[in-house]
Amino acid sequence: MEYSYETFDDELKNKISFRRVDFNGDAELLHQWMNEEHVIPYWKLNGPKEQYDQHLLSALQDEHQKLYIGSLNDRAVSYWESYWVKGDVVEEVYEADPYDQGVHLLIGEKDCLGKGYSLSMIKAMVRYQFHEPNTAKVIAEPDIRNKKMIHVFEKCGFNPVHPVTLPDKTALLMFCDRNEFHRRWKYEDKHWLQTHL
Repeated sequence: MEYSYETFDDELKNKISFRRVDFNGDAELLHQWMNEEHVIPYWKLNGPKEQYDQHLLSALQDEHQKLYIGSLNDRAVSYWESYWVKGDVVEEVYEADPYDQGVHLLIGEKDCLGKGYSLSMIKAMVRYQFHEPNTAKVIAEPDIRNKKMIHVFEKCGFNPVHPVTLPDKTALLMFCDRNEFHRRWKYEDKHWLQTHL
């Protein structure tokens, strides 16, 4: 299996990897995750598979974002959307730079909740996003009710800015600065195994 990005996390002692979503191979798993109790309140994509399939096909055709399956030791456990702020509704709530990127995520496998995986995987994804040399900032806009995820973003290096009203939620706008992120997290080259931008 070819990954877009993979690394080894010393703290977890796990390989973290991301690969692009494949509709034929992943739609069923993603639909299952969207119907998990811990996912429904924040993603609101639960419902019939045919309905979700149409959503996923549309998302895959959206050129301003890339969709990924995140894995731990080659086991698929999470879903990610890495997107350009320009072209997204969130660009209307702050003065975005042309290369700002944003991130959405969910941990789909219930047995992976509460084990510290979210922080390590967010660190890996943000590091991947900063491989774009012109990106100085990665943003997040978690649901303002999702205190656990807000806390994880803060631990990663995202700073709260202010609440924002988006079409599907009230969110907390958060910024992660490239220089601050690299000061916080030191990586040796041997840990970053491969990247295919």
